[in-house]
Amino acid sequence: MAQLFFRYGAMNSGKSFEIIKVAHNYEEQNKHVLVYTSGVDNRAGVGNVSSRVGEERKARAIMTETDVYEDLTTYMRENNQKIYCVLIDEAQFLSKEHIYQLARIVDELDIPVMAFGLKNDFLNNLFEGSKYLLLLADKIEEVKTICWFCAKKAIMNMRVADGKPVYEGEQVQIGGNEAYYPVCRKHYHRPPLKDGKIYIERNISE
Repeated sequence: MAQLFFRYGAMNSGKSFEIIKVAHNYEEQNKHVLVYTSGVDNRAGVGNVSSRVGEERKARAIMTETDVYEDLTTYMRENNQKIYCVLIDEAQFLSKEHIYQLARIVDELDIPVMAFGLKNDFLNNLFEGSKYLLLLADKIEEVKTICWFCAKKAIMNMRVADGKPVYEGEQVQIGGNEAYYPVCRKHYHRPPLKDGKIYIERNISE
């Protein structure tokens, strides 16, 4: 039986690379997949999945008005193509309606859906897409990474501007390493500062 998966992680935990890897594994066995990404994230251009290690893949953009279920069924009908898995990048930016459409794909078409994204925003509030994935997903898994400042697991995302931590503002602000750090709970609340700016000490041994 197909299932709805939610794989969440902090920034820089390799979620996009995992999507590209999973897609490759299916396609190596001649099993076609369809990759989607939120149209909100345009860092690599709308409709692109891009990982920090340099791997990229074209994807279908989910816009506010997109019905993912209808888009998928139309694609399969017009291309006479069976789809073995649906992969979603930046799932946190999806709406409640989008998440219910993903669940419908699983329940009515018996196609597994793997959604990847952030769980919480920089203020530690749930994104709408993540909230409903946590409610509806059959399986929830964490993609782990370490804190920017120590060796603990990163569970939060710190927004940074001009070298300083930011604790107010709009929920959605697209950015990468220049704008967000994955951090543990301790360093989210008490990041190391020097002259008012974030200070990262690197121990380099010869």
